[in-house]
Amino acid sequence: MESLEMIARWPVGHAAAAVVRQDGTVAGGYGPADRPFRLASVTKPLAAYAVLVAYEEGVFELDDPAGPEGSTVRHLLAHASGLAFDEHRVMAAPGTRRLYSNTGFEVLGDTLAKAAGMPFAEYLRQAVLEPLGMTGTSLPGSPAADGVSTAGDLARFAAELQAPRLLHPSTVAEATSVVFPGLKGVLPGYGHQNPNDWGLGFEIRDGKSPHWTGERSSPRAFGHFGQSGTFLWVDPAAGAACAVLTDRDFGEWALPLWPALTDAVLAELAG
Repeated sequence: MESLEMIARWPVGHAAAAVVRQDGTVAGGYGPADRPFRLASVTKPLAAYAVLVAYEEGVFELDDPAGPEGSTVRHLLAHASGLAFDEHRVMAAPGTRRLYSNTGFEVLGDTLAKAAGMPFAEYLRQAVLEPLGMTGTSLPGSPAADGVSTAGDLARFAAELQAPRLLHPSTVAEATSVVFPGLKGVLPGYGHQNPNDWGLGFEIRDGKSPHWTGERSSPRAFGHFGQSGTFLWVDPAAGAACAVLTDRDFGEWALPLWPALTDAVLAELAG
């Protein structure tokens, strides 16, 4: 895809990208598909998928207690547990604010590990990575932010999100729709959003502004970006997904370039 060549002009050392159609075919790629990159918070959708597999396997229910008093697995997945960003401190009652929380995903990891009787990283490997052939992906640390992956592997995950094999389509539909609608909150890097909509481990585009996706992105688009300079979005209206990995931390440089790339990719797909 010609649009992906825009990445060559980005102020990054290394980058890789893939665009995946709804049928799982790769529409285009950029850079080495097998080069590992730090995912940062793009780890969270992978972790959430493992949690949802555990739910379907009966390890726990989404409304089982987890985290602070009154919080559930569902609250933790949706950043609505009330836990602070990076410490075990309760900032709000569950379901009242959208408080983006790394701690919440670490509690999720601990909850699954205890219920399943195995380390979270091993469950993730068996439940998601191995079945999808994501051999270049690993989780050496926190389920909130320590994943390592490749563009080729994220292309496989993007295909799964658009045509699920590991989960029932209804579970994926719930995970990528707004959970606890109407909650206000701060989208890291983009300021206060009202509402700050999320699904179960996936951020929902809706009408957020400013945002890391593009003006052509539909309100139904969902995904995640990471502070390591990475993002993954799926846009059901376009019938496609895009994953981009770089080795430069997110910052001012990304604010104009990421939406411009997304708009160019969507225009090329439509055209």
